[in-house]
Amino acid sequence: MTTPASTTRVLTGITTSGTPHLGNYVGAVRPAIVASRDPGTESFYFLADLHSLIKAQDPAKTQRSTLEIAATWLAAGLDPSKVWFYRQSDVPEITELTWYLTCVAGKGILNRAHAYKAAVDKNRADGEDDDFGVTAGLFMYPVLMAADILIFNAHKVPVGRDQVQHIEMARDFGQRFNHIYGREFFTLPEASVDDNVATLPGLDGRKMSKSYGNTIPLFAPRNELRKLIAGIVTDSRAPGEPKDAEGSALFQLYQAFASAEETAAFAGDFASGIGWGDAKRKLFERIDAEVAPLREKYEALVAKPGDIEAILRDGAARLREKYAKPFLAELRDAVGLRDLSKQAASGKKKAAEKTALPAFKQYRDSDNRFYFKLLDAEGKLLVQSAGFDSPKDAGRLIGVLKQVERGDALETPGIELQVPVEEVLAALRALRDAET
Repeated sequence: MTTPASTTRVLTGITTSGTPHLGNYVGAVRPAIVASRDPGTESFYFLADLHSLIKAQDPAKTQRSTLEIAATWLAAGLDPSKVWFYRQSDVPEITELTWYLTCVAGKGILNRAHAYKAAVDKNRADGEDDDFGVTAGLFMYPVLMAADILIFNAHKVPVGRDQVQHIEMARDFGQRFNHIYGREFFTLPEASVDDNVATLPGLDGRKMSKSYGNTIPLFAPRNELRKLIAGIVTDSRAPGEPKDAEGSALFQLYQAFASAEETAAFAGDFASGIGWGDAKRKLFERIDAEVAPLREKYEALVAKPGDIEAILRDGAARLREKYAKPFLAELRDAVGLRDLSKQAASGKKKAAEKTALPAFKQYRDSDNRFYFKLLDAEGKLLVQSAGFDSPKDAGRLIGVLKQVERGDALETPGIELQVPVEEVLAALRALRDAET
């Protein structure tokens, strides 16, 4: 797979727990596959089997789920020749990077992770010790997720709002590593939240979720799909009585698979008093029309697990050679895990490289706000920023300062000069000259 010179890297992880359902397809699989066809995007899709071990410790179930989810993405149209499609555990550099990030990750930040806090809150409500039943895997989950993202320097990570915190943590860990080891090794990723992505209701009207046990398997056999849809909870209004489309699980499911014209017609049926049986029949036919061709491909893929294994291993092998291995070699050198026989030569080389440039350093302080400073080549502080609520705000001001050419332009809210203005301008000019 060749990559255009200027692309946006987008990374999507799929946890291998359970059987894919209609909600997964509409909310994640279908939109992600459409997005993967954008020629300006380099897409990474991985099966997060290491993450799944935090909750599921049934080896047969983990293996079966990995097969089903891989087959689902391939059946739905993912093209492994045009995207990176791989299994997390086939890229050992991810786990090595996890340790490097663990060594710079603040425990205080991990204490605030939503999943860990929820576990602690439940234990307190139950009168248990805070950490009762909490594994180190659950606590360290955000670090592994950060490694998944940072190892390929992803620019964007599509997530739901409840996952934005993990992307912020990945930014924080990458930024700390960059600061400690003196170079911008990691691109700081952005969370990509699409509030228009559909969230489907399940059999009981609540959000379709494995945790509620109310899912409709994506590739259930045709007769099973019909029975499941027939069992969706509705109200007691009889045929002929007008029915509300708004808030109806049947209508929401239909809308997720239908065109605008079909949806409008279905809304008209509701207003005219369609019977629930007829409405469920129409829903079944609309969903099956889209799913049936994919089901056929899925069943053919699942019947040949060796072919799927070969696709995943090939994806990981190519990805490791192109990105993971060279990058980890660079990071090992950065942290000092080096060949001792090359110490003398390396020392001379590093001494020659000490003709350093001025540099902006970003960091999060103990008040949980984001700051930056401008240092000269010897590390002298030239500019100190005020605190910002988000790293994006700090980054925007850095971008503005890099373009400054006149002294009066440095009279900017949010920064304090620590040296005469001419010294700051000289540093900014040196940076611009180096970048050009």
